[in-house]
Amino acid sequence: MRLPSYSLGVGDRFARQGKAQLAALVRARDLGVTIAPVWNKSNREHQIVGSRPAEVRAEADAAVKALGWEAPYFVDADHIGLKTVEGFLEACDFFTLDVADVTGTPAAPEAVAAFVKRHADLAGTLRVPGIESPLAVTPAQVEAIARKYLLAVQEAGRIYRRILEAKGEGRFVVEISMDETDRPQTPVELLFILAAVADAGIPARTVAPKFTGRFNKGVDYAGDTALFEREFNDDLAVIAFAVRTFGLPADLKLSVHSGSDKFSIYEPIRRALKRTGAGLHVKTAGTTWLEELVGLAAAGGEGLAIAKDIYAGARARLEELRAPYATVVDIDPARLPAADAVRAWDGPAFVRALRHDPACPDYNPHLRQLLHVGYKVAAEMGARYRDALGRFEAEIARNVEENLFERHIRRLFL
Repeated sequence: MRLPSYSLGVGDRFARQGKAQLAALVRARDLGVTIAPVWNKSNREHQIVGSRPAEVRAEADAAVKALGWEAPYFVDADHIGLKTVEGFLEACDFFTLDVADVTGTPAAPEAVAAFVKRHADLAGTLRVPGIESPLAVTPAQVEAIARKYLLAVQEAGRIYRRILEAKGEGRFVVEISMDETDRPQTPVELLFILAAVADAGIPARTVAPKFTGRFNKGVDYAGDTALFEREFNDDLAVIAFAVRTFGLPADLKLSVHSGSDKFSIYEPIRRALKRTGAGLHVKTAGTTWLEELVGLAAAGGEGLAIAKDIYAGARARLEELRAPYATVVDIDPARLPAADAVRAWDGPAFVRALRHDPACPDYNPHLRQLLHVGYKVAAEMGARYRDALGRFEAEIARNVEENLFERHIRRLFL
């Protein structure tokens, strides 16, 4: 099973927007760019919503059948570990291996020493095509990297082998997630992480490193875009070098776990793809849930009432809702409008505050981040929310499709 050069993580909290999401990719295909959809949903999201991986698979299969999609598509067990993988084995064919909990815990000293010895030939002055300055690599550096990451990669190997046992070789795609660590990886660190991945026998198709800057949920990138561009290009060069050096899969590509809507880095990414011909995987999952809210608010009536009730509930439960996402949201309570003030808004006012349009003076990134993590409130509404998704399907689907195509696909790939 091969992952095409371009793929897009299109998670859907409530498994209702598959056709609208795929319609955006059909538009891209008709313009000459095929992008594989990867419907992703984490164990945490399943627990909060009360859903199961089989529902994501059913949504994806139904959308593909309805729109006659004949290119590859995938269902991702997003951010899973040994403790959570079992429930995803049957429904999924893409597995994002998350070993953040182990990262930083040293491996056995003898394993570290063996790793350093095995890759001693890379120490010294290392020239990586595509990186302007040679990389200076010392044995002490390699040892430090191994101490931080080797045990985590070994854990990823154990997860991979469990999936392999259940599904069989060549029947799924593996991503290695290293983005939820304390600091960005340097090119040297990424190189030796990939060496460890190869040593562990993991045929990774994508790797998600941590980049400089903030990747908060639902809002734009916060950081130095020039520095990001340099890191991104260096990482592309390291991956190409690692494929040749360690025998990793030739289609291994970089993954950006965007938290959705990192518009300011899309142009640097597009430039890099055009220059190098490299592939890319990007996750835009949470943006679909927010577009459901935009569609409900824009529909008015009961749709707008539901959007206002969700905001009021989320505003009252701010600390609870942001706790699981504490490292990827920056919400200033003082910048959140009072629930009573929001109840006085009409539909266009709610949409202006929520929709990610930095040029709009009414856009409120704090409200947007709160609602991004506030899907638990919608889930607790049960039939009221889910029935509204059907009642206002046309308005919601229009917003989901337009957002995914115009704000993401067009900027990244077209």
